[in-house]
Amino acid sequence: MRILYPEIGHNHEYYLEVGQGHTLYVEESGNPNGIPVLFVHGGPGGGCGPVHRRYFNPERYRIILFDQRGCGRSTPHATLDDNTTSNLVADMERIREFLSIEQWLLFGGSWGSTLSLVYAETHPERTLGLILRGIFLCRDRDIQWFYQQGASALFPDYWQDYLALIPTEEHGDLLNAYYQRLTSNNELAQMQAAKAWSIWEGRCSTLTPNPSVVDHFGDPHFALAMARIEAHYFIHKAFLEPNQILRDADKLTDIPITIVHGRYDMVCPLEQAWALQQAAPHAELHIVREAGHSALEPGIIDNLVHATDRFAERSA
Repeated sequence: MRILYPEIGHNHEYYLEVGQGHTLYVEESGNPNGIPVLFVHGGPGGGCGPVHRRYFNPERYRIILFDQRGCGRSTPHATLDDNTTSNLVADMERIREFLSIEQWLLFGGSWGSTLSLVYAETHPERTLGLILRGIFLCRDRDIQWFYQQGASALFPDYWQDYLALIPTEEHGDLLNAYYQRLTSNNELAQMQAAKAWSIWEGRCSTLTPNPSVVDHFGDPHFALAMARIEAHYFIHKAFLEPNQILRDADKLTDIPITIVHGRYDMVCPLEQAWALQQAAPHAELHIVREAGHSALEPGIIDNLVHATDRFAERSA
């Protein structure tokens, strides 16, 4: 079984102004002459970290990480202004041009898979390939599953903690209830809602309980950006047209795609990966038997590292 590559530092870091008051954190590591790969983090609002460099052979890849608008080391923190899917796609193009890259591989999980797919359908000529994990199609049913009814039946104990903050009369529309609190002027109410929202996701992300994952999701700085930006995107239907990703899957025909998905993913159920593979039959789908949603579960790591190694070999 493959494990992550050893820890490495970054070669360069940049704070890239992309307009509308937003500045993005961007970094490069690995081989400057290697295959360009963009790590597209989840959330939206999750940010990236040093561990995300380690899915790639640093001798073969030019590894690019960035924090999307409003999260991680990008500024302003947790902002919702001019924070939309089309803005993020434009930001990715801005990064590509800034780094003088003709084409690159996109590596994204969860919301990172959503954004990678939208980018690839918008700019197929710039996309060398897609390695995707925990497919999230951002349809109404996918958002309702995790934030209204679905996962709640599998984690009723965790769900009670998620519900506790919201009065009973608002339980019929929990997404809106949380959005109102996360965008209120009451900073205490914002933080309480952010932690409850983010911890719910962290608790459900792994097949077996992982306190370190839950602690990370419960960190106030992380939780505020994650919860505010996720709720903002989901209340606006991810700024996508209905079923947009599957509808436009024909634009992916010439792009190599590898999909890795945990069979017991309760955040983004496997049906979403299956639907994508049906819409793009040339895609390789790897169902990981003993895994949930997290990119750090052993079976997910094994499949993702194998995928990046295979892509490098084929490119050579």
